[in-house]
Amino acid sequence: MTREQAAWFAETFTRLVDNVGTVVLGKDAVIRLAFTAMLAEGHLLLEDAPGTGKTQLAKSMGATVQGTNHRIQFTPDLLPSDVTGVTVYDQKTGEFEFHKGPIFASIVLADEINRASPKTQSALLEVMEEGRVTVDGTPYSVGRPFMVIATQNPIEQAGTYRLPEAQLDRFLMKTSIGYPGREQTVRILAGSANRNASSTVQPVITTGAIAEMIDLAATVHVDDAVLDYVAQLAEHTRDSKDTRLGVSVRGAMALIRAVKVSAASKGRAFVLPDDVKELAQAVWAHRIVIDPEAEFSGVTGDRIIDRAIADVSAPQDRQHAA
Repeated sequence: MTREQAAWFAETFTRLVDNVGTVVLGKDAVIRLAFTAMLAEGHLLLEDAPGTGKTQLAKSMGATVQGTNHRIQFTPDLLPSDVTGVTVYDQKTGEFEFHKGPIFASIVLADEINRASPKTQSALLEVMEEGRVTVDGTPYSVGRPFMVIATQNPIEQAGTYRLPEAQLDRFLMKTSIGYPGREQTVRILAGSANRNASSTVQPVITTGAIAEMIDLAATVHVDDAVLDYVAQLAEHTRDSKDTRLGVSVRGAMALIRAVKVSAASKGRAFVLPDDVKELAQAVWAHRIVIDPEAEFSGVTGDRIIDRAIADVSAPQDRQHAA
């Protein structure tokens, strides 16, 4: 990545965030995370209360990149074919024809994903990992960009199915939008007559240009010292007495993908340790399984990561010490 390319990437990234920010008010940090996940070809899990703007975020992102967006309301009776699509026999032609499901979109909002059965949840695993759906032995690509924004409700756990660790690991990041501040709430209420605010979002970039940004972000340089730093942080989470399952190698790779996009969004063609510290919680916290006794004592994934960052010296810190 050249300086000129890095400058273009940062400028375009800011325009994307600002455009969605006209609808999702006061949540630039969350919007930046969402676009970072998209450009790292990852997926986002939002755990939040109802009515915080999760649907608006997904629709606004889809409109901003001139892509399509579909919403799937997950319920206990939802079938895998309701997500991926189904093969139907056409009597006129005498052939089977594949009818695409709602998973075929640039951005897919999987609303209340934990309300669907594990079998239906598993229908997302292949497409989230490989960007394709296989039906009756035939693979169908969902195209680029492709991103799943899944939501789960932290309350009303009756009738829900907890996401297994293997599926949580498929999400590049987990975060929450949260309620807006007082000033933003007043602005939202003032425009409450327009119930579909995302329809006013104007496109900023084409899906083809987004694919170029994805490829460009992959060329951001990561020094061996930073790679070693990430590896040590991951090992620290695995060695902690409070964890049953720490960050895997796949989790470490996910963080590298994310920090490359983060560096490029700031106009840099190289990654700094500060990029790692900034995104470690969003990328790693949901991948850590806490020991039950430690969890009862109030230990969280975020605390495990904070402890790792405090204990493992970053590359520049080692240089200063030397």
